Amino acid sequence: MINSQKTLPANLLHAYQLDGKGSVSSMQELEAWEGSWLHFDISEDDITSWLMDVAGLNNIAASALTSSETRPRVLRRADNLIVTLRGLSSDREQGSEEMISVRLWTDGARIISSRFKPLASTQSVIDSLAAGEGAITIPELLVNWVESITDDMAGAINELEEQVDDIVSLIDTMDVAAARQSIVKLRQRAMFMRRYLSPQREALAKLSSENLSWLDEYSRVRLRDITDRLIRYIEDLDQVRDRAILAHEELSARLADDMNRKTYIFTIVAVIFLPLGFLTGLLGVNIGGVPGLDQPKAFGWLIFVCGAISLAMLAFFRWRRWF
Repeated sequence: MINSQKTLPANLLHAYQLDGKGSVSSMQELEAWEGSWLHFDISEDDITSWLMDVAGLNNIAASALTSSETRPRVLRRADNLIVTLRGLSSDREQGSEEMISVRLWTDGARIISSRFKPLASTQSVIDSLAAGEGAITIPELLVNWVESITDDMAGAINELEEQVDDIVSLIDTMDVAAARQSIVKLRQRAMFMRRYLSPQREALAKLSSENLSWLDEYSRVRLRDITDRLIRYIEDLDQVRDRAILAHEELSARLADDMNRKTYIFTIVAVIFLPLGFLTGLLGVNIGGVPGLDQPKAFGWLIFVCGAISLAMLAFFRWRRWF
């Protein structure tokens, strides 16, 4: 049962009342539950007691809004709905790759939501409402928010695709260490996003199929379309991951080829000088009977014989197509 108390908690971020025309008005205190959207920051204060005593939520709903469990999911009880989703952080322009969780509860007449950190899509929904181009009803607000969370992924995935394109095109000229670091970082980002988008796809599919009295057919069609878009984003992430793997394999193959080429050259040089080393070592022993000791031209003949042996071995290698 909803309590008539109008005091709002201190950690309330936004308290809006839909005006039915695509805009909202801010509430300093709770004026009416119908058409209201309350958004809380739960990083510090606990609002469980307020949710249960004032908002009239049961223990399951209050726990879901304040829980640290952030796996995307959809829970339904009668006409009440609990949705947990993941979206991009609002400070990703500063290099943050975090995916932030948002939790919301709704009965079709009001929405109560919470988060630990700012979510980019939340601000997009607020901006559209401030411009008078937002939702008219609470179900439409829910669908708009889900759509904003999903579409916000497109920009990040496009950035990943551009990065993998740059790496593939510059893999011949990039420093090996820098290229490998870029590929590893790219794969980590793709895997990180993929980790949350897969269960989010299942959650949205379940949401679009829920038989809620306040969710009309048009909203379900929109949710199915959003789910299809999310599936395409997941496929794009898989493609980014596969291309990054191929780029890493190409880089490894090039490194292996370069190492094999250098090893091959060293082997050729060693093979050529092996008989020469044997010959000079044999003639350099300090015992009697070494030929040429008393011949002034012996050294020249030795150089000639070594050169001839080297040329003969090079000709033999060329004939066998060993280089």
